[in-house]
Parts: sequence; C-alpha cells; structure tokens
Amino acid sequence: MVTSRRGLSSLGCLVMLLLFAAVGYFSINIGEHYFRFYQYQDAMRQEVKFAAHNSDALILRHLRERADSLGLPEAAGEVTLQRDGRHIEVESEYYVHIELPLIVREQRFNPHAEGIF
Repeated sequence: MVTSRRGLSSLGCLVMLLLFAAVGYFSINIGEHYFRFYQYQDAMRQEVKFAAHNSDALILRHLRERADSLGLPEAAGEVTLQRDGRHIEVESEYYVHIELPLIVREQRFNPHAEGIF
C-alpha cells in the first residue's frame, strides 16, 4: 500500500535554507565594514612600527591614502598623531551607516595604535 506524503518536511527545509541565506546576506554587509576597520587598524600599527624612520607628515599622508583606498568615510582620514619622546599614538574616529531590515544604525569605529620605537 502506498501512502502519500504531504511535503511539509521539504517546505520546512526550504524555509530554513531561505532563513540562513538571508542571515548570511546581511552578515556580509556588516562584516565588510569590520574587515575594513581591521585593515585600517593594521595599517596604523605598521606606521607605528616604522615611526622612527618616518616623519609625522609622511605617516599622516600614508594613513589618509590607506583610508581612501579602503573606501572609508572622509572622517577616517582625519588622524590624530601624538609623539612623546619614543612613544607614538595614532588614532581616528569615523561612523558608518548600516542598514538592515527594520534596523538602521550608525556604527562608530575608533581605530587606534600606539607603541614605542
């Protein structure tokens, strides 16, 4: 005897796949901003590491160029640099507009690097 299947398990699987795809799609949007933030912070750490060989103006120019190449907002290129003897501190602050379904948010990023050379 053959029984007919209603197909509810297939529909449940399809809904779960659709849900995972939607979460993945919106996670990529947020993850991209964080990835750029980490790349920019890494560039700051590199500049701090070689601060003994570079002037303040050159460090600021490199960081402005890096912020521009990463596609960060203009405010990211406004870097604060402080030297005190052999200690250097580099910092910036910028906001990114993130849109998700039902949520619109301004996310603050504050890349920072400091060290002794």
